[in-house]
Amino acid sequence: MKRLNLILLVDDDETTNFLNKRLLTRMEIAERIEVVTNGEEALRFLNTAIAAGQALPDLMFLDIKMPVMDGFEFLDKYHQLPEATQNCILVMMLTSSASFYDLEKLKKYSAVEQHISKPLEEAHVREILNEHFR
Repeated sequence: MKRLNLILLVDDDETTNFLNKRLLTRMEIAERIEVVTNGEEALRFLNTAIAAGQALPDLMFLDIKMPVMDGFEFLDKYHQLPEATQNCILVMMLTSSASFYDLEKLKKYSAVEQHISKPLEEAHVREILNEHFR
């Protein structure tokens, strides 16, 4: 399987970021893995890449609960980006405790493929790759 160009991890939890980045690095599935700690930083990252004509992430793991700008606020802004941008990034929501309210709210965001419990597990990542990046 061809390696992804870029994976973006968006989570305010340092331990989760450490574990997820370590797993993805060990799996050797991406040329680059970037970490930002809230939705505002993620938007800035994407807008900077768009403005500079740089590659966008192939895959984004987005936490729901974060300070500054949470996952839902990010998705509201994300849906205002050019459609071409939205179509090239696979968004997976990460959560440590998915409440019924959060899961129902996620249904209104077409950009979100699915939600995954934290931290990432190799089996889940392989499943995502096989389903979306063959």
